[in-house]
Amino acid sequence: MHLHILGICGTFMAGIAALARADGHRVTGSDAQAYPPMSTQLEAMGIEIMQGYEPEHLDPAPDVVVVGNVVSRGNAAMEHVLNTGLPFVSGPQWLRENMLATRHVLAVAGTHGKTTTSGMLAWILEDAGLEPGFLIGGVPGNFDSSARLGGGRYFVVEADEYDTAFFDKRSKFVHYHPRTLVLNNLEFDHADIFPDLAAIQRQFHHLIRTVPGNGRILCNAAEPALQKVLGMGCWSETQTFSPPGSQATGAWTANLINPDGSAFTVQHEGLEAGQVAWGLLGDHNVANGLAAVATAAHVGVAAADACASLGRFINARRRMQLRGECGGIRVFDDFAHHPTAIELTLQGLRRSVGTDTRIVAVLEPRSNTMQMGVHRDRLADSLKTADQVWLLHSPGLEWDVRASMASLGEHARVLDEVEALADAIVADSRAGDQIVVMSNGAFGGIHDKLLTRLAQRSTS
Repeated sequence: MHLHILGICGTFMAGIAALARADGHRVTGSDAQAYPPMSTQLEAMGIEIMQGYEPEHLDPAPDVVVVGNVVSRGNAAMEHVLNTGLPFVSGPQWLRENMLATRHVLAVAGTHGKTTTSGMLAWILEDAGLEPGFLIGGVPGNFDSSARLGGGRYFVVEADEYDTAFFDKRSKFVHYHPRTLVLNNLEFDHADIFPDLAAIQRQFHHLIRTVPGNGRILCNAAEPALQKVLGMGCWSETQTFSPPGSQATGAWTANLINPDGSAFTVQHEGLEAGQVAWGLLGDHNVANGLAAVATAAHVGVAAADACASLGRFINARRRMQLRGECGGIRVFDDFAHHPTAIELTLQGLRRSVGTDTRIVAVLEPRSNTMQMGVHRDRLADSLKTADQVWLLHSPGLEWDVRASMASLGEHARVLDEVEALADAIVADSRAGDQIVVMSNGAFGGIHDKLLTRLAQRSTS
């Protein structure tokens, strides 16, 4: 079968392409921004990538067109599909019908930690010899791709609540029909498609409705928004887990051995079930690991074995990824772009480096929700753990970043250009600084700009 994918270079749709190609299909695709590394990775699989959305890309006609949610009415290729009557389907629906229908699906949902927890779960199952398939919104460090078919009956999927396609406004995860479901957390986000938290909760309840009665839901007991979702109706077995420091009492809990989260014990029903010692930091990662251990138990992986596997877990790129070190200054890349994720990331680093080391936070408020200003009143507080804060005021912002940072005083500076921002950060930096760059985009390549400038300074 020949599939043509519109929006093929997005993380999710590129995963769809990889799965289809591995399953023996011919795959081609179009994207507005087809450039390395994603384009070269796909081409290495034998997938032809075409620049732009031209009707000619669909000649000869494919058997089916798989439509990404970046595509809308007015797109030239999509208009050609509709006018000529070519069969088309959304990415999530294609995934369900062709990859998930015969598998035991383990889905990880929540506002934060989906990619990390999915990667942990896939690695635990892999380390247990279960050869899972997976589709994750990042490349876990223990694997060489974000998606694979796998050889066993289990399939791990990152269950995103974003909408499916222009013709299907349900959340993507409604299509996946998991037998095991993780509900990590729930806050208001994606203000470009959801008017309020209640609208997101409604989609989460649609997801719960698809879990079979003999399935299992693993739910964060410390999240009131999730408890409200379960209160709308639940027909499956439910187990709870409690993140460290929470007042909630779940069936699965974690106790920190090291305050920075680099080592902890896992308890099940009050009894110690295993210990984890790993390279990750922060209560949020402990919560992610706890959820992964509890979830793996549903498919028969002993908690002690899962904990041992986490000791060998390597997180996905852009999750506190060390990009380089120069002159005693370390530059990290992190995907955090929501106030909660920003705060937890910085708190985890603070517990690791102590109070005598400077933490420098560099933030690009880039997500649609951030650009709309939905989180502007929480942003300064989320950054207060850092000793120095730098922000980029990009043209797309609909609010005054400088005014929002006023409570941080001289500890926060806002600039309008990436080059000027990099110059100022390096000029202010000193040996021992931990520079954390946070964005859900490329941030104008600022990581390399910082490291280049630091290297130049050290040799001048």
